Amino acid sequence: MTEAQLLDRVRDLREAGRSPKEIARSLGVAPSKVAPLVRQLAEQRPASPVEPCGALIGCWVSPGWSRGLSIDGHSDWPGQEEDGPERGGMVCVLVARLRRAGKVSVCGYLVDTYCLGVKNVLGPENLDDWALSSFVREYFGAFDGDSVPAPLELAQHLVFGAVDYARSLGFGPHADFRAATGHLGQWSGPSPITFGDQGKPLYVEGPWDDSARVMRTLTRSVGEGNFHFIAGLR
Repeated sequence: MTEAQLLDRVRDLREAGRSPKEIARSLGVAPSKVAPLVRQLAEQRPASPVEPCGALIGCWVSPGWSRGLSIDGHSDWPGQEEDGPERGGMVCVLVARLRRAGKVSVCGYLVDTYCLGVKNVLGPENLDDWALSSFVREYFGAFDGDSVPAPLELAQHLVFGAVDYARSLGFGPHADFRAATGHLGQWSGPSPITFGDQGKPLYVEGPWDDSARVMRTLTRSVGEGNFHFIAGLR
């Protein structure tokens, strides 16, 4: 394993909440080799999430976002009907903020609410304000039905809550997530959303996933037989 590959693996495990000793044991290397890499990653990390770039303009979630989830209270949150995709678990969230007069900045989050948390991040992307409505339609174009205008509170609990859930299973968020947290603003957890499919981890294999690693991690974190798996089409 090269130094760059080792650093990437340490980053993945650190973002999943592993201690330096656990990382060393998992990678089969001496703790003295891991410690300086952990310090290096800490120095590269911003001291705090990026601040919001401006006033909130709008927030949207994909239709059917709540399928398979349970929510404690918050009956006022939109989109909790059973309409939406037959299979849930993959949710898009988009947040738009004012950049300056006539300009907006958007961040999008692809969230696996059943297992892996934030799988991908879009932005920040800068747009003319007149282009925002068409951008929203395009971003949610893969879903059946229109995007759901939502309060920022729902977006925060969906995204940050899914990150916390995934960390508990051993998975960190996408590498670009931290740079995009400013659009979500400050969050006070825990989330009132119970993640997983009916509360149980469900891993749906994606075309670019390291599926073997995901399965090993789930087996280690929750135990064999305590999660579900659906093979993807290759």
